[in-house]
Amino acid sequence: MSVLLEKYRKECVPALVKDFGVKSPMEIPRIQKVVLNMGVGEAAADKKLLDKAIEDLEILSGQKPAITTAKKSIAGFKIRQGWPIGTKVTLRNKSMWNFLDKLVFVCFPRIRDFRGLNPKAFNGNGDFSMGITEQIIFPEIDYDRLDKIRGLNICITTSGNNDERSLAVLNNLGFPFKKKELKV
Repeated sequence: MSVLLEKYRKECVPALVKDFGVKSPMEIPRIQKVVLNMGVGEAAADKKLLDKAIEDLEILSGQKPAITTAKKSIAGFKIRQGWPIGTKVTLRNKSMWNFLDKLVFVCFPRIRDFRGLNPKAFNGNGDFSMGITEQIIFPEIDYDRLDKIRGLNICITTSGNNDERSLAVLNNLGFPFKKKELKV
């Protein structure tokens, strides 16, 4: 069992039931899915770049990613509608919790000059999004075989309907959010 899942069930839910003043533990927001998205705009010119991005995302997630296509043509970027421009994968249940374990306990400590996650990165409905600038923070990625350093977006979708409750859940799980500084 995942360390974060066990912590969520045994520590977070009872603490948040008391903090929120709710009657049922089912009212506490839970993490429903994690979506990993890697945009590869250069794939319009070279299809091999998209194949490498798919390979990297498959190594990170343990699942086969889906190819995303352009919704509309943009002449400035030299992209036409329907062209493949990225890849994404949705993680749920066991694979989601294993990925979150790796992210919190292994990857965040490996980020250079990491000062914490922005607590304002919620969308108003309790979903949290963040961007990773280098995929090399993940231990599965072999630096010697990389063709290019790419970033990826991570979106954590919760069942909470507001940002404060979802922030409290992620905070109790150990996500390293920035603390508000007191202005003197």
